[in-house]
Amino acid sequence: MSSSEEVSWISWFCGLRGNELFCEVDEDYIQDKFNLTGLNEQVPHYRQALDMILDLEPGLSDIPGEAMVKLYCPKCMDVYTPKLSRHHHTDGAYFGTGFPHMLFMVHPEYRSKRPANQFVPRLYGFKIHPMAYQLQLQAASSLKSPVKSIR
Repeated sequence: MSSSEEVSWISWFCGLRGNELFCEVDEDYIQDKFNLTGLNEQVPHYRQALDMILDLEPGLSDIPGEAMVKLYCPKCMDVYTPKLSRHHHTDGAYFGTGFPHMLFMVHPEYRSKRPANQFVPRLYGFKIHPMAYQLQLQAASSLKSPVKSIR
């Protein structure tokens, strides 16, 4: 196999089943010191890891091992657990908490437009006040608490 036909370990890794959330990152991006700010405090053996990545040819936490990867929905601006279970073991620190926001800062044309008519919860035609849910939780918890007997 010639060097032009050779597949890098990153291409191989990104092509593995379960690694669909990963993509190849340009080496210039990896070498840019601004993009690496703060990683040396968070990644054990940072210098060796960086050398390995550069010599071999990448949200809820930036701390490794703290949270698994989530999918960000720009329309509702919330995060969700991936549907495929093979993604449930991918560490969220690989992407960091700022990845979707940085993506939309660089490519604003990809950002979803806000819906013109947003869903409004109603009962019998009346809007439900946001405090109604809180009041219902408080009422339910008071019913579940043990009743003190009077002697």
